[in-house]
Amino acid sequence: MSLPLEGLLVIEFSQFLAAPSAGLRLADLGARVIKIERPGAGEAGRQIAIKNLFVDGSSLVFHTINRHKESYAADLKNPEDLARVKQLLARADVLTHNFRPGIMEKIGLDYDSVRALNPRIVYGVVTGYGPTGPWATKPGQDLLVQSMSGLTWLSGTREDGPTPFGIAVADIICGSHFAQGLLAGLLKRGKTGRSVLVEASLLESVLDMQFELLTTHFNDGGQLPRRGAVRGTAHPYLSAPYGIYPTQNGYLALAMGNLPQLDATLGCGILDAYPEPASWFEFRDDIAERLTAALRAKPTQEWLATLEPLGIWCAEVLNYQQATSSPGFQALGMQQHVTLPDGQQLTTTRCPIRIDGRKLYSPQAAPRPGQHTAEIDREFQLANH
Repeated sequence: MSLPLEGLLVIEFSQFLAAPSAGLRLADLGARVIKIERPGAGEAGRQIAIKNLFVDGSSLVFHTINRHKESYAADLKNPEDLARVKQLLARADVLTHNFRPGIMEKIGLDYDSVRALNPRIVYGVVTGYGPTGPWATKPGQDLLVQSMSGLTWLSGTREDGPTPFGIAVADIICGSHFAQGLLAGLLKRGKTGRSVLVEASLLESVLDMQFELLTTHFNDGGQLPRRGAVRGTAHPYLSAPYGIYPTQNGYLALAMGNLPQLDATLGCGILDAYPEPASWFEFRDDIAERLTAALRAKPTQEWLATLEPLGIWCAEVLNYQQATSSPGFQALGMQQHVTLPDGQQLTTTRCPIRIDGRKLYSPQAAPRPGQHTAEIDREFQLANH
């Protein structure tokens, strides 16, 4: 089966996580993605390590977001290398970069210059805080963006202070938005035949991710989100029982649901004390404490056996070892093995999208710096110019 983006050529100047993750998604969907990297060292993201793990000379995190791409080594300050890159761009469908504002202009690869080379290019840019404004030149880094967007005041309890997410959530959501924008740009180009400029920023993406809470903030007189006092509270604007509760041998998650039925099953006396639904938010901490006391009495599996048949939305809280060995995880086939240039295998996750019922696997691992330069020179006849 052919993939939806087969035949598209993407030239990626992007580094680190947000913009390269969009390139990963395009590659998963069939596009040919060529990374332009510095000779020798490659892009800076090759040295950004998670848990100090490196594979084939590059960080493990680099491998997670650059599989199924090709690497072309070019010194953009070298006129001959730059000329070759421009020849590639003249035949490309998409360009992506996440350099600080002004860098591509200095090189001569800004939007106006590139669309003069290729009037049909979809030109994609990721910034930290937008292309203009007082924050435009600040470092576009995930933790900084989380901190400057209000996001860190949503997790944990009210006594915890600001609490960041345990993953690079700004990069990940921005990469997803960027991929959406690039695909929309390709559709627009298909209608008009002309180039399209697509822009996304980490800050705008994280603000959009909070659209429910920000809309509430804009319409409730500007009040701040109020986190619960009981550990495990999962949302500052939802009433009890929404959260995670300790059991006799683990934890149980309770989503929004039928609190009267839950109270009747557990015998907590919640409805006697708080009969009006409006009070379930105001007194959610006391309700959470009552639920905690009741749920500690039995193991998680016993509670699941009792509550799930009643239609109460609940789930066991799994760690990575439990989750990845569970039947539900195994049924998805989310693991895949990619082949490194030296023939070794690396286990990672697959693209989460299915096309016509088909799971999308990519057997090719991330490339070494400049691994495909000579091959691309020959294919596009770049070495002779």
